[in-house]
Amino acid sequence: MHLLYLVFGTNIKNHFQANFSILSFLRQGDVLDGITIVTDAPDFYHHLAEYVTVLPIDEDRLREWKGEFGFFWRIKIKALEYVAQQRPGTALLYLDSDTFLYGSLPQMRAALASGQSFMHEAEGALATLPSKTERRMWQQVRQQTFGGVQLHEKHVMWNAGVVGIPAVKATETIGLALRICDDMSRQQVTPRLIEQFALSVALAEMGPLQAAAPYIGHYWSTKEEWNEAITAFLLESHLYQRSVADEVAAMATFDYQTIPVKKRVKSTQGRLEKLVRRLFPPQSITYITPAE
Repeated sequence: MHLLYLVFGTNIKNHFQANFSILSFLRQGDVLDGITIVTDAPDFYHHLAEYVTVLPIDEDRLREWKGEFGFFWRIKIKALEYVAQQRPGTALLYLDSDTFLYGSLPQMRAALASGQSFMHEAEGALATLPSKTERRMWQQVRQQTFGGVQLHEKHVMWNAGVVGIPAVKATETIGLALRICDDMSRQQVTPRLIEQFALSVALAEMGPLQAAAPYIGHYWSTKEEWNEAITAFLLESHLYQRSVADEVAAMATFDYQTIPVKKRVKSTQGRLEKLVRRLFPPQSITYITPAE
């Protein structure tokens, strides 16, 4: 089993998350055959150099991976294709940075070896999802054929924060996802969720597909709380000058159950918070004044 991360940009919190996620997997790392990080910030992974392979991505490769339609998240499928080509015969497990392992990695590996695919969790049939983007997308793709697959009411949108692909069908599954993605871009389907739905359809078509949520936490809706805890953990590691082995050992004392991985906040709350900040801005702000 080979892990894959894509981490881009200057927001240090995303790189903190990826480092933390990798440490959570290294606790059961004897079942891994490697970890690849595709990033434009390779310096953030020197500490893990013994355990990971960093693929620095430049503008030329990024442009190539975005494809003829310039769709950014097509790079997720292309990165999977790249690792599959580099590691033939190996099961792949893609992970968003805001994930962590808490279940049995040997069980996941055994399931992948048996032909089982994974995505994080099912969000529901695209035809029934309530957001404006999803409703518009369904109207654009219903009964249409993409990558040779005709889409119908039972095709499910899965959360793509985790994507597990068995070795025996990696090439076919990734190729199908890429064709679906490109066909949707070609037909100008609303782009925001294209790669997510392309992977959902491709893995389901190649089947069977099940949720990775019993094994892997994905805190996409509670990042603020997790970022605070992860920052404290990594700062403590820095102050104690822990080795990676020490950090992995310290992960055993991290209590994953005290921080929620999912939380629904009504949009009204966000609008009210923004209104309050605008109506009641901070007062009497003071900065230091250097002596001349």
